[in-house]
Amino acid sequence: MGARTSRELQHFVEETGLFYEHLGLPRMAGRIIGWLLVCEPPQQSMAELAHALSGSKASMSTMTRLLVRFGLVERVCLPGARCDQFRIRPGMWADTVKARLDSYRQGRELADRGLAALAGRPPPARARLQEVRDMYAWYELEMPKLLARWEREQGARVRKRNA
Repeated sequence: MGARTSRELQHFVEETGLFYEHLGLPRMAGRIIGWLLVCEPPQQSMAELAHALSGSKASMSTMTRLLVRFGLVERVCLPGARCDQFRIRPGMWADTVKARLDSYRQGRELADRGLAALAGRPPPARARLQEVRDMYAWYELEMPKLLARWEREQGARVRKRNA
């Protein structure tokens, strides 16, 4: 790998860390995700992660446990390997969206209960909560359709690549 490619990958990994930090994960967890998206081989040991990301093994251990618990990364034991390795869990991206689907329903139901508690109040007093309720109801209706479409298109892309 050339120096330019290496610098570009390092920059990508750092940007990924910042992106996931913005979403609420520790930056190092995001950096691990970034590295696991681009590294070869696609699974890495704790020592390989620590070396590639200039982090301590203790930090790698803490962050990989967090990522495994969230279902973003999985621990794998390869035949002949003397230590566990980590990789992006196949299907993780769609599963992450599926997990959100239930939260949209829960958010809508919560807003419905709030609106019921505001029964009899004038519409302006209910407007903020109504907006939240309508947004969650829209997500609850539309996101499964988008996910199904993505899965169909993704399946077609995989079949085309494998043909």
